[in-house]
Amino acid sequence: MSNALPSVHVISGLPRSGSTLLAALLRQNPYVKTAAHNTPVAPMLIRMMSLMSEGEYQPTFAQSQWQNIMRGVLQTYLDPEAKNPFLIDINRDWSAHAGLLTTLYPQAKIICCVRDPMWILNSFEHLITRDPLLGSKLVPMAHRATQHDRIDYLASREGAFGYAWRLLNEVFFGPYAHHVIVVEYDRLVASPSGVMNHLERLLGLPPFSYDFRHIAPADTTTFDAALNTPGLHSVHPRVEPTQKRLILPPHVVERMAHQTFWREPGLNTGGAVVIA
Repeated sequence: MSNALPSVHVISGLPRSGSTLLAALLRQNPYVKTAAHNTPVAPMLIRMMSLMSEGEYQPTFAQSQWQNIMRGVLQTYLDPEAKNPFLIDINRDWSAHAGLLTTLYPQAKIICCVRDPMWILNSFEHLITRDPLLGSKLVPMAHRATQHDRIDYLASREGAFGYAWRLLNEVFFGPYAHHVIVVEYDRLVASPSGVMNHLERLLGLPPFSYDFRHIAPADTTTFDAALNTPGLHSVHPRVEPTQKRLILPPHVVERMAHQTFWREPGLNTGGAVVIA
């Protein structure tokens, strides 16, 4: 591995909000190595933290040593041949560990893909009910019987949406908010060129002409199959606004809609960049 420190950034934020699409676009840039979907890098480093910071092994790790070990894990996993000057990992857990990320890579940005929660849950419901057996592992069997059960679980502390929502709030309102770039899904699909040009400037990427009519996402079939949710990371072949019919009952819509706090300038006291 090269001794030169690559520029590292991460994609985090909410599910069903364009992270797979954004990664597919960034992968078109020859200077960038971007993960295809959630990687185990963040969970691995989090587990390593406890080993290095407490217990009998703690005295054996000097600060520079543990930093180099953790950088080695991230860089080797994402770019084993050390060819790319820009690396982008994907995992929602980064929003809870911005301090670790920015200690390892002080210039790192946390790109949080977001969307109105109502449309996120609507997207999940379309995805899950596409399977007549309702076998998606996104929702435990005990919570799959009815739409209300599924929505309640997805929005709970353990659910795919509820967990990510808590982490998004933590990083947006926390001490590392100035490292955050919020990218709203609706803006990305309506104005992809403007969003990508803005991101290039914020991330320090070399300018590149992205092809928004021919999107070639990485093969995520195996990853999606492990969750028994085919199509979880599929993207349309071209970037354009699409909207599935709203299939949530009115009281769920009323409960979940318009919780787009990132659009409120008065709430953005930490200096996050918002592209919405």
